[in-house]
Order: sequence, then C-alpha cells, then structure tokens
Amino acid sequence: MKMLIRVLALVLIAGLAYLLFWPVPIEPQRWQAPTPPGYTGPWQPNTRLAGLETIPLGGHDGPEDVAARTIDGQLYLFAATHDGTIVRINPRTKDVSVFARTGGRPLGLKFDAQGNLIAADAYRGLIAIDPQGQVTVLASKAGDGTPIRYADNLDIAADGRIFFSDASTRFDAKSSGGTLQGSLYALMEHSNDGRVLVYDPRDKSVKTVLDGLTFPNGVAMCPQDICVLVAETGTYSVKRIWLDGSKAGAVETLLDNLPGFPDNINSAPGGYWLGLTSPRSAGLDKLSDKPFLRKVVQRLPAAFRPKAENYGFVLKFALDGKVLDVLQDPKGTYPLTTGALEPGDGWLYICSLSAPSLGRRPWPDKAAP
Repeated sequence: MKMLIRVLALVLIAGLAYLLFWPVPIEPQRWQAPTPPGYTGPWQPNTRLAGLETIPLGGHDGPEDVAARTIDGQLYLFAATHDGTIVRINPRTKDVSVFARTGGRPLGLKFDAQGNLIAADAYRGLIAIDPQGQVTVLASKAGDGTPIRYADNLDIAADGRIFFSDASTRFDAKSSGGTLQGSLYALMEHSNDGRVLVYDPRDKSVKTVLDGLTFPNGVAMCPQDICVLVAETGTYSVKRIWLDGSKAGAVETLLDNLPGFPDNINSAPGGYWLGLTSPRSAGLDKLSDKPFLRKVVQRLPAAFRPKAENYGFVLKFALDGKVLDVLQDPKGTYPLTTGALEPGDGWLYICSLSAPSLGRRPWPDKAAP
C-alpha cells in the first residue's frame, strides 16, 4: 500500500511539474477581451444559412476563399483548397477541374487586371498564377528582410498594388502543423505579431502598412482605394486603415466585439461580406488577462484546449459599419465558414476551412425580412 501511495504521489508531482514547467511554443501576453455580446441584437440566431446546396470539389477540401472570373461569356469560380490545389468550378454544370497546384496552402484569392490569379499562400507568401496555371512567387519577404510567414488574405487596388495580411510573424502555418494550428497558437499567445503589407508590382517592393495586429486576416479595399479594411481575428473586430487624404495613416475600428472570429472580407454590391469561422471561446476570453494560465492550458491535451467550433455565420456590412444582413446556421452543418462571395449570378457562395464542397444559396434572398 505504501508503495502504491508513493507511486501515485510521484505521478501527481510529475503531472503538476509538467503543467507548470513543460516548454510550450507560446509566450502568452496579457490583454482584456471585451465582454462577449452573445447571439442577441443584430446577432439574433436564424437558420438562413442552413440547407445550403453544395458543389463537391472532386476530392479536395477546405475552400478557404473563392474568386470569380468570366471567361468566354461563362462565369467560373476558383477555390483555394487545403492540399494546395486551386480548382476551377463551372457553377452552372458543377464541373470541377484542377487549375493550378501551388505547392503550398493558398488562402485569399483575387484576380488582377491582367487575368492573373493572385493568392496569399500561407506556406509560400504572395504568389501569382497565370491563365495557364503557372505559379510565380511575387514576395516571400517583407521590405525589411523578414520572412512572410503566414500570408492570409488580400485585395488589389486600382493601380495594381496588392494589400495583404501576414497573420503572424511568429507562427508560420507550415511548421505549426497547418493553418488552423498556426492560428490557434497566435490567438492563444496574443502577442500582436501580425501585419498588413503592400506589394507594388511596379518595383516589386513590399512595405509595411500597419503592424502590431493580432492575427490580421481578411483584407478588402475601400471605394477609390482611400482606405483598406482588415479583419483582426484576435480582437473580434474589423479595422479601417486610411491610405489617402487628411486621415492618411489613421486606424479606426469599424466593427467591434463580434460574436465570433472574423475571417475573410469580400466586397459586394452595397457593402462587404464577412465570415465568422467559429463562435468565440468563453474559456479563451476569461483567460485573456491570465497569461500564465493560458500557458498551463496549452500543456493540456488538445481535446481540452480551446478549439474552433462549427457554427455557420456570415454577415454583410456597409462602409460605415452598419450591419446590413446576417445569415446563420447554429447547427454548423456546413463547417467553419470563412466568408462569402456575391458574384451576381443569382447565388451567394459560402467558403469553409474544412468542408469537401463549396456551399451556396440563392441570392438575393427574396424571403428575407
């Protein structure tokens, strides 16, 4: 009996030592999370995102973002998938073919004026794919020589400049074990190590627009390119960075204290679509000002750590921050919604971090209140 007690005591001491001292990849920083708004007011639950029609991606999954282009009179969609493949989709016939293989993990997508598909690739940096599917790396380092470790999303100004987010300068997606794991590290640490960069094709320079952000994600240009919008996932907000005029350099919060983690932003008629990938984690919010305990939690098995949850949620907002529309599926049948695209073909397309298909529903919604 005494031997058993000694063994149990040793196991207990070893377990406690592990929880208190075992090295982890994060160095959590203290911050104060805002009180979650819950699903009330403009976020009142609905089921308008339930029952989506889906387009299977031919064995690929994780259509993080989608871009649209009309070729010979036919609209095609191009979706970035988890294995590095970009697929081309005919939304009329649902035919899917391989357009390009990036050799990385493409996330945000946009076409430039020359018909090249520009991608923020979390493994490779900022890349361009020509109409024949040939891949060229535009930028893998910032102007200061630091590597672009987690290129996430982008938009293109009228003059060709490409504004894109480098979500974390500490946790690159590849060595972290994937984009989701890299984001979980960055959000748990909350060290404001993300930035927004701009690539100028005229001289191939890469400059910092704004740093000190916690996992900057979606990027969208304002009208006339006077500002750029950025979803800051770690603070549940959307920021507006003024680029020109008397406010140049100023940063404003456009949407604040969102009920979930904001992801992609896509421009749309009358506003912008924003995806919330997952509801907020109550545990993560409560530990925001307790960095030591966040380190302890990081030592727990993955099943006990905060993780993304399936809850379908996309919203449309105006440039003044007014919420115009909210579509939800509390059951999260279509998982981890990253964004939406409204290309004007009678459908609203819904993207996902992990689904094996692209979701869609008829749009405009004639049954909307």
